[in-house]
Amino acid sequence: MTTTDPITLEIIQNSLQAAADEMFAAMRKTAMSSIIYEVLDMGTGITDAEGRIASSGAGIPAFIGVLDKSVQFILSKHETIHPGDVFITNDPWHGGVTHLNDLVLAMPVFSGDRLIAWTANIAHNSDVGGMAPGSLSGEATEIFQEGLRLPAVRIIREGETDQAVMDILTANSRMPDFLKGDVWAAIAAVRVGERRLRGLADRYGVETFLHAMDHFMDFGESAARAELAKLPHGSYELSEEQDDGRVYTVKITISDDEFLVDLRDNPDQDKGPTNTSRDGTMICAQMVFKSLTDPDTPANEGSFRPLKVLTREGSVFHAREPSAIGFYFETEVRVYDLIWRCLAPHIPERLPAGHFSSICGTFIGGIHPDTGRQYTIVEPQIGGWGAWDGQDGNPCIFSGFHGETYNTPAEISEARNGLFVDRMALNTAPGGEGQFNGGRGLVLEYRIRTENGFLTAGYTRSKVKPWSLEGGEEGSGNHVEVIKADGSEATYSFVTGLPLTTDDVVRVVTSSGAGYGDPKKRDPDAVRQDIRQGFITAERARDIHGKAE
Repeated sequence: MTTTDPITLEIIQNSLQAAADEMFAAMRKTAMSSIIYEVLDMGTGITDAEGRIASSGAGIPAFIGVLDKSVQFILSKHETIHPGDVFITNDPWHGGVTHLNDLVLAMPVFSGDRLIAWTANIAHNSDVGGMAPGSLSGEATEIFQEGLRLPAVRIIREGETDQAVMDILTANSRMPDFLKGDVWAAIAAVRVGERRLRGLADRYGVETFLHAMDHFMDFGESAARAELAKLPHGSYELSEEQDDGRVYTVKITISDDEFLVDLRDNPDQDKGPTNTSRDGTMICAQMVFKSLTDPDTPANEGSFRPLKVLTREGSVFHAREPSAIGFYFETEVRVYDLIWRCLAPHIPERLPAGHFSSICGTFIGGIHPDTGRQYTIVEPQIGGWGAWDGQDGNPCIFSGFHGETYNTPAEISEARNGLFVDRMALNTAPGGEGQFNGGRGLVLEYRIRTENGFLTAGYTRSKVKPWSLEGGEEGSGNHVEVIKADGSEATYSFVTGLPLTTDDVVRVVTSSGAGYGDPKKRDPDAVRQDIRQGFITAERARDIHGKAE
């Protein structure tokens, strides 16, 4: 018997959300790598039996958006699925969506012999093989160089570990103990979720459980369409030059029943690793669409029914196999920001000026001087957000693409890795001034303790800086500086395998967000406060704001 009582349906939906959150907590508490348990570079979610996202969990929005696409690929590949199975994938052409470091694990949920749902998670793992430590290299030209490919295979078969798959995983990693521990944390998480969902189905009945998921997807659609009707209808277009000289273009058409994002007129796929998959591009559009329509409720399949995305296969936003894809995240954050910038002048009450808009992925590794083991610190960085009408931007938080994650505490970085953290401060370089100022970026200094270290980094918004609104100043730009022990210095935005040795310093500098409004209209009290806090010199305040007293 199916119950349509709205209170019961709401209880089930909230229970799905609680189950996804419990999965997140289980993984966080049992993972071995700080990129997972400190940064929280992961995501959890629940899909229905068809692989439609039913309840987004905690974690990075761009990761949660992967999970339904992964489950749908698993369903398309495997005709026979049993209770107790757990599948693993990381390949963007086999349901993985992102890059090989990101392992997706998914587990079917059965009631009796009926498949009723899936639990799934995704997390960045520090090393899955490939040509470079950390599995990321700006020199990669095909995916085979980026690590071990897992094409949606079973790692647990009816409750029993497939040891051959686990052995292949660990044999291909420079950090096998960490990888094994993180994979088991992910397995534990999907199993926790599976038990909770079976309990829900047993308590309320399978038909009511399934109806609740369908009902909430329909609610997600109705909420999205109601807000879509309030957006300014019309066609909007933007072309933007990138740091590497390429030009990205987007056309957006908003109507009563559709939000269309056209990305077909864009460059061919890169010969290097800055490509993304079609599914990854879709996720970028999903995140902006959700932010504009219904940002306060959990996402589900219905939330995105009015959204349509057009891409061209063979382009940088829809790369063909076997292109390299390791730095996909910098291309996807560009898609996300391109859509944002295109619409910001038309929806200023919802979209502020440009933020630092980069993952600023920083990978430092080598042989730990105390343990003799390989270490790789994987650190996305925080930066400044743009201002909007009536409010300064937020300082030092992660990009909108990266979501609610955290920087690794200095104590953890120093204890787990072969380096010291000498400095963490706000970036007070000029940039981002306006009637309302952009939030400040970060200055972070790592000092190396080993003789055989390396640096790999990939930053965008370095040359083409965060964009302003209504006459504000653009942001300051992202880059990384290397100060060698001999006193020589160099500045990079992309670098691969740069040798580091004892007492070399890696200085991360992330951008301040862009300003909003004419800087000369800034309140004099706010200018004086900026000077006292060291955000601006009195001389520059006179030049930019026309006031310093």
